Order: sequence, then C-alpha cells, then structure tokens
Amino acid sequence: MTLATLSDVLIPALNQGHAVAGLVVLGWEDAKAYVEAAEETGIPIILQAGPASRMHTPVPILGKMLRHLAEQASVPVVCHIDHGYSIQECLEGIDCGFTSVMFDGSNLPISENIDKTAKLVEVAHAAGVSVEGEVGFVGYAQGPVSATTLPAEAARFDAETGADALAISVGNVHLKTQPTTAIDFDALKAIEKLTYLPLVMHGGSGIPADIRIRLARETRVCKFNIGTELRMAFGKALRRSLADNPESFDRLALLNPTVNAVKLATIDVISSFKGR
Repeated sequence: MTLATLSDVLIPALNQGHAVAGLVVLGWEDAKAYVEAAEETGIPIILQAGPASRMHTPVPILGKMLRHLAEQASVPVVCHIDHGYSIQECLEGIDCGFTSVMFDGSNLPISENIDKTAKLVEVAHAAGVSVEGEVGFVGYAQGPVSATTLPAEAARFDAETGADALAISVGNVHLKTQPTTAIDFDALKAIEKLTYLPLVMHGGSGIPADIRIRLARETRVCKFNIGTELRMAFGKALRRSLADNPESFDRLALLNPTVNAVKLATIDVISSFKGR
C-alpha cells in the first residue's frame, strides 16, 4: 500500500533536508502525469484537490480517483484537500478517502483559527488523516495581498492545535507566472525559532528554483505547493495539440499529449527538491 499521509512524507523530508511537492490537480490528465513522474523518479508526491478542482469535480469522485492512482503507485502518494475554508469541507474530504486535509483559517482571528483547527485535528487523527493549517495569509498575484505570518501567532498555533504542518506567509504569493517572489528569510527564521512543525509554502511556482532548493536544505520548509508552472506546461501542450490536429474533435486524442508534457515538467520540479 503506497497511500500515505502528509506526516508519512514530510517527516522523512524534514529529517533528510529536502522537500515534497504538493501538486495541484485539476483533472485526470494532470493527476496521471504527476503519478507517472513520481514513479519514474521514485519520489513521493502529494496530489492536491483545491477549491477550483472541487468546484469542477465532486469530492467523492476526486477521492476515488486520487486514491486509485495512489494505491497503484510504487511510491508514497498523499491525497490532500487543499484550502478547505470550512470544517465541513475538510470532513467531507475525510469521508471521501483523502489522507490529508488543509483547513485554511488564515482569514479568521488567530484564536478562532486555532480552536477550529484543533477540533478538526481530533477527528482527523482518529481517522488516520493528517492536517495542515495556515497562519498569516498568502496573497494572490493581481489579487488580495499577503499578510506576513506573525511568529507569536505561529507559536500558539504550533503549541495548541496538534496539526501536522503549518503553511506560512513570508513573501510567497499564489498564481505567480514568473519566479520573482522575494522570500523574507529573516521572517522565516523568526518563525522557526518559535515553532517545531514542518513548514509549508504555498505559491511555490513564484519562488525561483534555487531558492526552493535552499529553503528545503537549510530551513524547516519541506512542502511546496506547485500549480501554476505545471498548468502552464499543460496549456502549452494543449495549444500545440490543437494546432497540430486542426480537424480533430476527439477530446481524448487532443488531451493525451498533455500527459507527457506535464510529466516531464513535474519530473524537473520534484527532482530538484531532492537535489538531483
């Protein structure tokens, strides 16, 4: 059985000085490509169903699809609900077979965020499911701006929730199409001094590859969420497929070339986290 929890893959990564990629899933083709990349490299991955994915495909279907891929893989694969904005969304993920859930209480007062996360952790851990939380707010390119994680709030969250991982905001931004985000290492060090949990960076596509490697080797950041750069690889491959087959109307034939393109892009990303 290669179905894994978040802790199953993050603790070894933390101890060995590398990171694991949380890969944003929007459909069968990219999920399949991610697992093929994991198989070819022997590197564990996290398959993530975020809000957009869950709006497009019902959570029970996503749960069965991702678990099927994970159970067939020879490397550890985590099935993760990303950015669950309510406890109910996370509980649905647990009921539908996900092995990890993220409760995003970053817009709540810290006491409420801690309280709700702690209650979720009790239920999730009883079911053998990991929990990721967030303190501070990771903004969006051309959207809501970030709020840097306060070390004291991160320390309270770490001590009081029992969560398995903590997403932080130290200059990382969602949906960046170019790796231009400047990470505030001083802010990160201040958080590390007061916490013990594995740390997570959302918006990994906006962080230059060399900085991602440095973070994985030198800090407690051991999970990067990667979506935008892989969606860009998918889009480029799909446009090429449409141009090469102007008379085709077969969805499967048009989408099939995207699998290999996304797989190759994924191999580059996850291999770099291992320092290869």
